[in-house]
Amino acid sequence: MAIKTTADKVATIQKGYTLEGPTIELGAAIVDGELHKDAPVRLPLAMMNRHGLVAGATGTGKTVTLHMMAEQLSTAGVPVFLADIKGDLSGLATAAAGSEKLKARTDSIGQPWSGKAFPVEFLALGGDGAGIPVRSTITSFGPILLSRVMELNETQESSLQLVFHFADKNNLELIDLKDLRAVIQFLTSDEGKDELANLGGLSKSTAGVILRELITLEAQGMEKFFGEPEFDTAELLRTAPDGRGVVTCLELPTLQTKPMLFSTFLMWLLADLFEDLPEAGDLDKPKLVFFLDEAHLLFNDASKAFLEAITTTVRLIRSKGVGIFFVTQTPKDVPADVLGQLANRIQHALRAFTPEDAKALKATVSTFPISDYDLEETLTSAGIGEAVITVMNEKGAPTPVALTRLRAPESVMGPSEDSLVAGTVAGSALLAKYGTAVDNVSAYEKLTAQTAAPTGPAAGDARDGGGQDQAGVDADARRIEEEILGRPSSRPAAAPEPPRAPQRRAPQPQESGGMAGDLAGALGGALGGGLKSMARSLGTQIGRELLRGVFGTSSRRRRR
Repeated sequence: MAIKTTADKVATIQKGYTLEGPTIELGAAIVDGELHKDAPVRLPLAMMNRHGLVAGATGTGKTVTLHMMAEQLSTAGVPVFLADIKGDLSGLATAAAGSEKLKARTDSIGQPWSGKAFPVEFLALGGDGAGIPVRSTITSFGPILLSRVMELNETQESSLQLVFHFADKNNLELIDLKDLRAVIQFLTSDEGKDELANLGGLSKSTAGVILRELITLEAQGMEKFFGEPEFDTAELLRTAPDGRGVVTCLELPTLQTKPMLFSTFLMWLLADLFEDLPEAGDLDKPKLVFFLDEAHLLFNDASKAFLEAITTTVRLIRSKGVGIFFVTQTPKDVPADVLGQLANRIQHALRAFTPEDAKALKATVSTFPISDYDLEETLTSAGIGEAVITVMNEKGAPTPVALTRLRAPESVMGPSEDSLVAGTVAGSALLAKYGTAVDNVSAYEKLTAQTAAPTGPAAGDARDGGGQDQAGVDADARRIEEEILGRPSSRPAAAPEPPRAPQRRAPQPQESGGMAGDLAGALGGALGGGLKSMARSLGTQIGRELLRGVFGTSSRRRRR
């Protein structure tokens, strides 16, 4: 086979990256040691929902790469989500200042450069940081993701799913950790032992293990991440008044002590979007692009169920217009089933100081298409701000492999001033919605409320024959009717009553099936006795269990 000249290699890259639609400009190709600004390397905007990988050793420029891509996505009107691990992505809100060194670099690759600031929203998990607090309810988070945070084994994870099933079936809202703890304590108590027996696969000893893990989470201060108001992931899809996409930066300053929680919370955000977004097919540009930094944290010691859920989400969320870019050190950090779905590759330099490094290098090289580069040499000699790139072109085929000198960001490569971040947060429309935690009546209050049973004629006047408040019966009937029929209830809503102290009791085992039987009886009485069995079989199973998504999640919007 004839040896290609440098001109032939450059021509191959030029042809491979000549694209018709809008693109993300990545940089200029380096061929045979020379930079060619007439050979630009770019990524089709329409292909960014095919997902991607940004990999490379520490200090090779991965964070700057995603910073630069986020700027261009925002300019194109695409919202961006960034997991800001180190806190230096807040610089997107501050225009960068030029310098002679910067001008020399941008001129060398043909990049027209000017300092710009971008619309940024700052979030922080549970308020652990300067941003808007992001919280999730326990029931929304779901048993699979929570098992991941608690580091449960597969048997314990299955048992936790039964606990969630019991809470769903019995209308016990799991808002925060104390709610889940109250449900497990009830199931392991003398009062709840019959309900525990009915669950079958949940033993008292396993429930005790889960309970101890919950107490550990509370002792570590993690209770502030679970609660209300729950963050609506639709907030990630916003654009600024000037049409640019809002860049959402989620930070966790204490990542070192809570890496599992951080990575799992990112998957909750994705799972919630996955369940709520409609199918979109092929779009000219994505609805949202996620950059998940420190991606290896997602997969380390992950259960089979968790890995399967991630794989399913990555595979299917593409058709809903969402792109995911995993940012990590080597491709081997990402499971093969996930890696196989990542069409766009930006590979920064790798090190080969140890036999393990050399093995990882060979594995990385084997994942690239055949190219004109000696990739083992190229990947170990690439400089900071350079990367080996291959992406999916507009026809769905891989572009030629190209060593690329990457573009420079137009905003500050580092953190913004604390005062700017604080001012941005204070002026955010999200602060009023999510800034203050609330503690509504939920499973904990229902299970711990101690109220005396009403006696005398007045009690019979205020209640229907089953001893249940009539307004509650009507509300349950409307809710279950809506869940079964999939449309708003035709029953009129009850007139509002003056506020009064809630009267609730702990669930008691009953011949009709516990609290689920109460709800079935309510629907049967309200809609006709013939519907009682349907209410029991469908009202809890279809109306609740199927509302849980691929991760076992159940968002507030789907529960309404």
